[in-house]
Amino acid sequence: MSNVNVYKQRPDDIAGQSPLHHAGLHELAGKGRAGAGVTLREKKLLGHLVLRGDAADANFAGGVHKALGLELPSALTLVANGDTSLQWLGPDEWLLIVPGGSEFEVEGKLRAALDGQHISVVNVSGGQTLLELSGPKVRELLMKSSSYDVHPKNFPVGKAVGTVFAKSQLVIRRTGEETWELLIRRSFSDYFWLWLQDASAEYGLAVEA
Repeated sequence: MSNVNVYKQRPDDIAGQSPLHHAGLHELAGKGRAGAGVTLREKKLLGHLVLRGDAADANFAGGVHKALGLELPSALTLVANGDTSLQWLGPDEWLLIVPGGSEFEVEGKLRAALDGQHISVVNVSGGQTLLELSGPKVRELLMKSSSYDVHPKNFPVGKAVGTVFAKSQLVIRRTGEETWELLIRRSFSDYFWLWLQDASAEYGLAVEA
């Protein structure tokens, strides 16, 4: 492996706090309206790694597949295997999300598989989080919050885009027929939580721990 400064950002003996830990989502779980149109879950404390490399280089694509078992996704898409997902961010940039606590190990596997290549792997886990929205009214909520066209013909399962949302910015990811994810910056977590509560009021909002 190349001589790089790789260290474990979240040691096992230090408990992490999610961006919305103070919102008490665990206390709200199960207390929402019966038959709520929107269900929210914070996919907290996952590992977030930004990977950069040459997508046109077969050795790079092969190394990524060797380390992750995932093919490099094309523009505005993501691929997933269980709790691990790889999302296109730009022509030479991808976001890798892995189960919490595994990011250090995964980074090591990537660097080993891509040894000798011109790459970058940056751990950004502390700066962002995922909010999962599911239910029959999620698309209506998104339509109220963003000008981006979320019609199924324009936004199929597996698509991911950065866009304006509630006068701010985030990434919308569609992971299932009625399941979407919002990739948000940590500093905006309170703002988006308050917005989602208000925007989903007419549909009913349930929280999952």
